[in-house]
Amino acid sequence: MPAYGRGTGVPDPVDVHVGARIRTRRLLRGMNQEALAIALGLTFQQVQKYESGANRVSASRLWEIAAILRTSLAYFFPAKTGEDQASNYPQDPEGIELVRLYYQIADSGMRQQLFDTLKRVAEKHGGARPRRRGA
Repeated sequence: MPAYGRGTGVPDPVDVHVGARIRTRRLLRGMNQEALAIALGLTFQQVQKYESGANRVSASRLWEIAAILRTSLAYFFPAKTGEDQASNYPQDPEGIELVRLYYQIADSGMRQQLFDTLKRVAEKHGGARPRRRGA
């Protein structure tokens, strides 16, 4: 009997990965679960289940989600089989918000200044990643 998947109560790791990528992209677009649900004709609870990996996303539904979130289908999957590329992207709300706000800055020179400043601060004060609030 498999350790995960249908009937085990444990979601398939690929479903969890796809769900996490849906959540990350939704947040980067500044969209809440309810707005995505309305666009899909679903309840926000169904979107929650997709994002947690509890419910598997069909190919046609993922196609719709990609269109709504303005991304490619490839965005939702690791670049290579067995590689978890999602760890290269922010997963916590603060990190996602930071990236979203950064790309809202229209002036590329200002974005570069901010990037350089953050890089210097991280080099000087970097170290162990702080725990998330409430964790």
